Amino acid sequence: MKPSRIFAVCTLAVALSLTSCVSKKKYQALQSQYDALSKDYAASQNSLNESRANGQTIDALLQEARATNADLRARYDALQGNLAQSLQQNAQGNVNISKLVDEINASNRYIKELVNAKSKSDSLNMVLTNNLTRSLSRDDLRDVDIKVLKGVVYISLSDNMLFQTGSYEISPRAMDILSKIAKIIKDYNSYDVLVEGNTDNVPISRPNIRNNWDLSALRASSVVQVLQNRFGVNPSRLTAGGRGEYNPIADNTTDAGRQRNRRTEIIITPNLDQFMDLIDKAPDTDKK
Repeated sequence: MKPSRIFAVCTLAVALSLTSCVSKKKYQALQSQYDALSKDYAASQNSLNESRANGQTIDALLQEARATNADLRARYDALQGNLAQSLQQNAQGNVNISKLVDEINASNRYIKELVNAKSKSDSLNMVLTNNLTRSLSRDDLRDVDIKVLKGVVYISLSDNMLFQTGSYEISPRAMDILSKIAKIIKDYNSYDVLVEGNTDNVPISRPNIRNNWDLSALRASSVVQVLQNRFGVNPSRLTAGGRGEYNPIADNTTDAGRQRNRRTEIIITPNLDQFMDLIDKAPDTDKK
């Protein structure tokens, strides 16, 4: 072989050898770059996936926060409504309490007026009773019984002293006692006077007296007319009534009991108009 050709072959071999060495290095370099890029890509993918996951978590948290905020807003609005209602009810409650206090005060004033009126009446009754008792003698008091019951003065007069048996004509002895009673009645001119006749259960029948109803009413009428005509008591203050045998205070089966039941009662009471006026002043608690 010619030297020139051998040189050419050698040169080509060297060139190929050099080319092979260069390509291998370049490949290795490229492979390294590729591996690095692959790692970066994988890292980028992981980062992207993580970012997406985080993004989904944030969206969920955001939605949850929005829902919580809406719930809080609704509760706040409800609390605002309850507060407004409470304030309104409290204002109404204050009005009702104030009204109730006014009604209680009015009721207390009314009760105080009633108590004062009763105290005054009781005091007058006591003075009246004492004055009448002092004006009567011991003998008079045997046939006169004076007592106060429930704010009313009862003067019970024995029929043995007032009338003859079966009669409604007043005896002379009774006139002195009736004059003293009339004076007390006139002194206490704000009182009303009721005269009631009572009998025992023994039947009676006379030309002008049919029964005990007639007898008791006639006896009461006789006392009233004496008080008016003889002693000047205002007749507008007087009332006469008969109870017959139906208002006994003792047993009619004995003489002593029948004697007690035959009586005429003079009942002195406070003027009812005064108490009716107080009743009219009673506070009206029905108004709301």
